[in-house]
Amino acid sequence: MEEIFLEAELRDGTGRAKAKDLRDNGYLPGVVYFHGKDALSVKIPRGALLKLVHQYRLENTIINLKIKGDKKASGRPCIVKEMQHDPVHEDIIHVDFNEISLTESIKVNVPVAVKGEAIGVKQEGGSLEHLLWEVEVECLPTNIPKNIEVDITALKMGEAIHIKDMVFPAGTKPLNDPAAIVLHVIAPMKEEAPAEAVEGEDKQEPEVIKEKKEVPGEAAPAQDTKEKDKK
Repeated sequence: MEEIFLEAELRDGTGRAKAKDLRDNGYLPGVVYFHGKDALSVKIPRGALLKLVHQYRLENTIINLKIKGDKKASGRPCIVKEMQHDPVHEDIIHVDFNEISLTESIKVNVPVAVKGEAIGVKQEGGSLEHLLWEVEVECLPTNIPKNIEVDITALKMGEAIHIKDMVFPAGTKPLNDPAAIVLHVIAPMKEEAPAEAVEGEDKQEPEVIKEKKEVPGEAAPAQDTKEKDKK
């Protein structure tokens, strides 16, 4: 396991004004949580965190958080719990860490990596649908896999790969439903041709009956003479 370090400092005070001051001075506010104990409020150099964001997938990467003035001089092993972003500019504005024990199992999401090209796509003209991009696993922090590789080379039209079909590293327990579909190959959608008219059938248009309206000043139509005689 690669050891990743991130420097931090304890911070005083909370609230929007304090957080804005930190960001204006090149820091990001953060909180470290550990098994329900009192959380630590910290500040992190923004540039150092962004460097890690661009290099690693922090959701399942162990970070050794070295907090200046902390009683744990060797650092605190942590994983990122949540990163809050500005709703307009998408900049990171706050980070939450979970401190972990390297000897206790944790639950993390690991990406699915696809290997090969399916027969059902290459030779049979089907389409590959990727339904689960991540799988949840339980393992020791030191055993978190970078990804779970799935070989789809032999996948034919109408076939699927389920969680139960995947091979997981030793010491890694999948938590998803074993029957959940990860990938499958489906037949391409066919466009339905418009229905053709049957030969010999004439297209009938609905008959429109128009009722003549009386125009003021215009004489009404003469009644039939037989009708007059009856009156």
